[in-house]
Amino acid sequence: MRILEINTVNFGSTGKIMLQIADLARKEGHEAVCSYYARRVKNPDKNTIYIGNKYSHNIHKRLFKYTGYNGYFQRLSTWNFLRKVKKYNPDIIHLHNLHNCYINLPMLFKFIKKNNIRVVWTLHDCWSFTGQCPYFTEAGCYKWKTGCHDCEQINRYPASKVDRTSKMWNLKKEWFTGVNDLTVVTPSKWLADLAKESYLKDYPVKVINNGIDLSVFKPTESDFRAKHGLDGKFIILGVASIWEKRKGIDVFIELEKRLDDRFKIVLVGTDDQVDKTLSDNIISIHRTSNQTELAALYSVADLYFNPTREDNYPTVNMEAIACGTPVMTFPTGGSPEMVNSKTGLVVEDDIDEVEKAIISIYEQRPYRSEDLAESARNFDSGLKYDEYLRLFSHN
Repeated sequence: MRILEINTVNFGSTGKIMLQIADLARKEGHEAVCSYYARRVKNPDKNTIYIGNKYSHNIHKRLFKYTGYNGYFQRLSTWNFLRKVKKYNPDIIHLHNLHNCYINLPMLFKFIKKNNIRVVWTLHDCWSFTGQCPYFTEAGCYKWKTGCHDCEQINRYPASKVDRTSKMWNLKKEWFTGVNDLTVVTPSKWLADLAKESYLKDYPVKVINNGIDLSVFKPTESDFRAKHGLDGKFIILGVASIWEKRKGIDVFIELEKRLDDRFKIVLVGTDDQVDKTLSDNIISIHRTSNQTELAALYSVADLYFNPTREDNYPTVNMEAIACGTPVMTFPTGGSPEMVNSKTGLVVEDDIDEVEKAIISIYEQRPYRSEDLAESARNFDSGLKYDEYLRLFSHN
């Protein structure tokens, strides 16, 4: 079986998922090629078909910013890409993120429909069925069900100076529907339910949860407590790639004011701008050098708190549980779906409730390492991504 994986990039959570599925496919005797836009290519990978480059990508982003048309440009680089795809002749195309202006969407879907290629499309957010935004939970907007217009989030990613959401919603509906054999996959039940309410509802929708590498994310020894003088402290950890209100940075700032010196907050993924908003009592770590170091931080924490307000199926929750640390999160998107009474707590987005829950966990210590380890077995990326191969092989 010849598989073509397409995503914006080959890094970050979606990039890693794409690469890991392709690696597993090759190990099982299939051909697998990955496609994404070329940022810097010194030694081209034989298992990659690049889609344009950073220059064409930047031009496309600029055109989108001033026209509101996302996925409408990149004609030459998309033509060249599709020419190579036709030569590769995939049995199945596995789509991931199609936003961020790196491919011409009408050309891609016309090619798929004309050549009657089987497609699996993993939705990592809601962008595929809205006029523009990847998430709408915080805005409380559900215009996408009937047709977007007058967008309240036009200045948020992917930001545009022109509100073309009404036109884009109709164009995307035209492009994305009518594929003869397409299966929608979502990592969470939450997103699956939304897809079934959208113009993608006529396609079969399957839930395949994201997975993590359990050989990396496991209880890991660390000198972090000793190094920072935290012996006896109850450590509350937060991790994000970008800290903003959507990820709950304001909750941690307020929480630090309320908790006494029995507690210590540690935030990973901060930067100089975020540091200006934080108290000196919060330990700020801009980035970890590798995943093993991150696993050590999960392991040393007493509680992982994820106050996300918009999310699909956050891998950070799984990583924390796999490292033996219970998780507390808001009832947001798919974030609660991996948390149960043995692995953590779902709490309302209310600072009084958050404070009360943390103090209760501190006093009662209700979570056992054996239960966390048992739950972590369900997160094995090998098992999860094998579900994709079985789906690819099913006719």
